[in-house]
Amino acid sequence: MPCGPGPARPREPTFRALFTAPRPEPSGFAHPGPCVYTVAVEASSTQPPEPKPASHGTDERLTDREARTILVTGAAEFIGSHVSEALVARGDTVIGLDNFDPYYDPAIKRRNLSDLSADDRFSLLEGDIRDPAAVEEAFTAARPVTGVIHLAARAGVRPSIERPLDYATTNVDGTVNLLEAARRHEVARFIFGSSSSVYGAANTVPFSEDQRIDRPISPYAATKVAGEALCYTWHHLHALPMVLLRFFTVYGPRQRPDLAISKFAHLLEAGEPIPQFGDGSSSRDYTYVADIARGVLAALDSNLDFEIINLGSSSPIRLDEMIEAVGQAVGVEPVVNVLDNQPGDVPRTYADVGRAKRLLGWEPRWTLAEGLREFVAWRRRMSAEA
Repeated sequence: MPCGPGPARPREPTFRALFTAPRPEPSGFAHPGPCVYTVAVEASSTQPPEPKPASHGTDERLTDREARTILVTGAAEFIGSHVSEALVARGDTVIGLDNFDPYYDPAIKRRNLSDLSADDRFSLLEGDIRDPAAVEEAFTAARPVTGVIHLAARAGVRPSIERPLDYATTNVDGTVNLLEAARRHEVARFIFGSSSSVYGAANTVPFSEDQRIDRPISPYAATKVAGEALCYTWHHLHALPMVLLRFFTVYGPRQRPDLAISKFAHLLEAGEPIPQFGDGSSSRDYTYVADIARGVLAALDSNLDFEIINLGSSSPIRLDEMIEAVGQAVGVEPVVNVLDNQPGDVPRTYADVGRAKRLLGWEPRWTLAEGLREFVAWRRRMSAEA
């Protein structure tokens, strides 16, 4: 049965206005101590304005821990497995949906779920978000789904240039399937995993959620822009509460083997040179995966109606500095092979996280050096167990 329109709300802004409307400056938040998978909203000396309440379904379901069942798409992947663990660790029931795409070794993804698979609060469905029947099964296989965390996507900037059609069908068509199912089943909140790549080659830093995002420079980025637009459309038409999270260069244990930090660590341990694309001056806002998981849970727990929020370290690191930092964590001096820049790569990413602080009580806790130590320790544990 379709959901009703909910209580009357102010006239919705256009999608473009969501990126241009002025926002109040964030109030100060105390920096919490390091802790993995704990969401804590810190008190502020100046209370931020109350966010708009959600108006879809019965929002109290997301505060009733006994009734919470969360669907996580891409649950076997890097970020999805961490988010699923964090949800289960605090008592939520999780339905994981993953198709174990062979983009990289599916055995790695199954290993990501090795601890979760023994927990009764986690169940796994193998299916593709492009298949409406598989998505419907995920919503009806257990107790009613009260929240959706949509992280499944075909990822990677460079491969998207070679296979744009695959990226469009997964990241656009698959997202529509999830949104339609969420509408039909009247879920209380929908979280969409977006990307800093939507900012393209923006010159204004740090990147603010109010900046225009109509100049993506890769098919992958374009599909994420499309996904955000679709989410807003379903929110506008069906009053489906949405939080769109733009992740900035996530790293840490279980990182995909094709990503830079993982690839560099492997090459250093093998005594091989590091390929550096460009002169090393490009920079990224490297964000540790435990910080991202906290942000996802904070968004799920919020009572926001519709928001777009950056999750990043807000501390960009040059590529040549990152290579040196990985070398220090591994204990090997890098030998660098300088190559031409690659098409589709942006020159920098740099997150303005003021909105995350103000609306979610979130800020990054992990430095790059701390995160790299954890990542290298995890790699060595995995090698010892292999």
